[in-house]
Amino acid sequence: MDQIQNDLALMFAGEKISSGIQEYAATAQELKTKEEIYSAMVVYGLLTYDNGRVFIPNRELMGSYAAMMKKETSLGYVYRLANASSQMLQATLAGDTDTMTQIIQYAHNIEVPILSYNNEVELSAIINLVYLAARDQYRVEREDKAGKGYVDFIFYPIRHDQDCIILELKVDHTPEEAIAQIKEKQYALRFKGKMSEAERYTGRILAVGISYDKETKEHCCKVEELF
Repeated sequence: MDQIQNDLALMFAGEKISSGIQEYAATAQELKTKEEIYSAMVVYGLLTYDNGRVFIPNRELMGSYAAMMKKETSLGYVYRLANASSQMLQATLAGDTDTMTQIIQYAHNIEVPILSYNNEVELSAIINLVYLAARDQYRVEREDKAGKGYVDFIFYPIRHDQDCIILELKVDHTPEEAIAQIKEKQYALRFKGKMSEAERYTGRILAVGISYDKETKEHCCKVEELF
């Protein structure tokens, strides 16, 4: 279960996980290993297997996994962070960076074994979990094309009068640098300009910078209203 927890967190962030499931039969009566479980999940259409890796294949299944992670207590830290996600979203919309930092720091210090932070993949996985509740109100896209580049996360509101969120992650850089990149790369153009007046979002556009310092092991958050 510990291995599946970690893999699930990464797959929910869009990563593909190496697996030797071709060696196992999905028809086994008892599923005792991770590979046997993944083999059965592939047969039932819950995961896709391609070139030695398993992954969540589409947005619809992402939604099903999100609902499951908020209910399945056996998932341990995945379950606990998913259920803290409503507080994380509300803190972000309120600009409460102290609470935001506290939730992410808690995940790093106590809960999550995958956080080596050698790159931004693990940080992205945790962001998916701590903002899981946002998927009830937003279409959350990772590494979406916007402005002059690709932004780490964009939260597209389901209702056009809700606030829009542009989120950039930084390792060994400051959240101010993350927000500066959002401005420089003009990521906010994703919400402006190309849509008709009737479809234009009327809520605020919030730039969110979240950073991690490998030396101090500390996170920092910043929220700034762009429009």
